[in-house]
Amino acid sequence: MSLPPLVEPAAELTIDEVRRYSRHLIIPDVGMAGQKRLKNAKVLVVGAGGLGSPALMYLAAAGVGTLGIVEFDTVDESNLQRQIIHGQSDIGRPKAESARDSIREINPYVNVIVHNEALSNDNVLEIFAQYDLIIDGTDNFATRYMVNDAAVFLKKPYVWGSIYRFDGQASVFWAEHGPCYRCLYPEPPPPGMVPSCAEGGVLGVLCASIGSIQVNEAIKLLAGIGEPLLGRLMVYDALEMTYRSVRIRKDPNCAVCGENPTVTELIDYEDFCGSLSDEASEAVVGSTITAPELKEWIDAGKSIHLVDVREPAEWEIVRIPGATLIPKGEILAGSALADLPQDKQIVLYCKAGTRSAEALAALKAAGFKDAVHVQGGVSSWVKSVDPSLPSY
Repeated sequence: MSLPPLVEPAAELTIDEVRRYSRHLIIPDVGMAGQKRLKNAKVLVVGAGGLGSPALMYLAAAGVGTLGIVEFDTVDESNLQRQIIHGQSDIGRPKAESARDSIREINPYVNVIVHNEALSNDNVLEIFAQYDLIIDGTDNFATRYMVNDAAVFLKKPYVWGSIYRFDGQASVFWAEHGPCYRCLYPEPPPPGMVPSCAEGGVLGVLCASIGSIQVNEAIKLLAGIGEPLLGRLMVYDALEMTYRSVRIRKDPNCAVCGENPTVTELIDYEDFCGSLSDEASEAVVGSTITAPELKEWIDAGKSIHLVDVREPAEWEIVRIPGATLIPKGEILAGSALADLPQDKQIVLYCKAGTRSAEALAALKAAGFKDAVHVQGGVSSWVKSVDPSLPSY
């Protein structure tokens, strides 16, 4: 369904702005009125990473008058494969500041507001209240649910996107006119079931595909043109080059936007989503070692069986010497248990410690009581034991 424009038009466009936005102005559906609305709009982008990069760049180029960036991370070399708003010279800089400088280079007429801080229950409502529209470029479930709930409480629309390997999704959530994120996903997936991009990877150009869709939806909402993705989930498969649309209905029993909501204030989202399952949280207590401790065990010739629970593609990038590759799925399915030695202590590791904790819980349940896992995984090994190895 079409919606009225989200913002009122600015008083005027300068001669320089008319020249800059001329290709918009000659589109009848946009015209002077639509471009003035973009100039008067205030849009917040949560995250200046894979999705936030193209979103911020195209919002700036389109002439959105005020852009807010909320981001607390710094630029890492591994970001540059997809986070195109940053460059080689930005490595080590705060992402929010790097993004701000790139935006100013794209369009000096845009007012950029930097929120160089982590979004949390303490600041999300105050920050969101300053903007007309939110674009969610986050990559973890706890923040996604927080963004959704804050937008519902403030009656703000937001454009959501998600990417993983070759697959992308996008939608518009606005409880005042349709469903919210919780209508689509009432509960987060079990901890460890959905890998992050850092664990599973993402095709860099996929970020541009989904990020540009998010900007397209933002422009439609701000200018009041076209039919937004409200009540629809757009699913993109880059390998098959297919798009499909799935209808989303507003859930009358939704916990936050339903007829009788049970969530009426911000909650503990980390606890709601759970970084580890209850079984894994229990398993790691007293069964966790550090990378330097593992190095001591190896140097001392301790009788251990070191198991890498990551995927084969990750194994090819970097591994701890002496390890055996057994992907986590094979351990959870039980198919690999028979091959594990009974006369050696099992030591598990993954990239950062989450997957190895889940695998550890399965081993404990199978009778490997003295099994342990490495806190921080191979990333910690590279950082604290052997910096000559590559990180990813």
